[in-house]
Amino acid sequence: MKKNELKHIAIIMDGNGRWAKFKGKIRTEGHKEGAKTVRKITEYCSNIGLEYLTLYAFSTENWNRPKSEVDFLMKLLDNYLEKELDGYMSNNVKFEMIGDISRFSDKLKKRIETTKEQTKNNNSLTQVLAINYGSQDELTRAFSRISHKQEPISIESITNNLDTAGMPSVDILIRTGGEKRLSNFLLWQSAYAELFFTDTLWPDFCETELARIMDDFKRRERRFGRI
Repeated sequence: MKKNELKHIAIIMDGNGRWAKFKGKIRTEGHKEGAKTVRKITEYCSNIGLEYLTLYAFSTENWNRPKSEVDFLMKLLDNYLEKELDGYMSNNVKFEMIGDISRFSDKLKKRIETTKEQTKNNNSLTQVLAINYGSQDELTRAFSRISHKQEPISIESITNNLDTAGMPSVDILIRTGGEKRLSNFLLWQSAYAELFFTDTLWPDFCETELARIMDDFKRRERRFGRI
């Protein structure tokens, strides 16, 4: 692998609620605006030839938010997938998801599976939404699969039983919104990721800032444990 080859960007999309608060709006308006940024960044990444873009949309811990907000986020996700299908197709974007969808409504499960099926032959960018996702939960489920199949424990077997099996490791991990923590996101896959933290709230994150981060990435020396 080339020292600074870029295949996979992962983003913790933080700051929707604070964006809304600063604007004097209710939190749900921030989530709506954040969905617009998802569309914008996905299209940009498709146009520049990135292979994978993974976005942290809903964590296993987000169920602890007020029920009204959780219900809104589930509806927003359903509406987003419905409205974005044309965009996926016109931009040749393949949709995938990681996480445990067992808690979702039958309607949302069907929407996810339908979107995956309809975009499966697209071969530009793969957009991966992490929904009801937590890295600790993912690893627990991976070890359960390994045990069930009676496979030996190894780096390879763990990697191949994660939700991200077949995807490249994360090269760049970005967190917007000013916080500096990983929040249980792609911990295994980001073992050698270059980390970037920005104070920009997710609804204000733009293509120009992402381009600056990618330029910074190109200048970094990635040793992967070597001298």
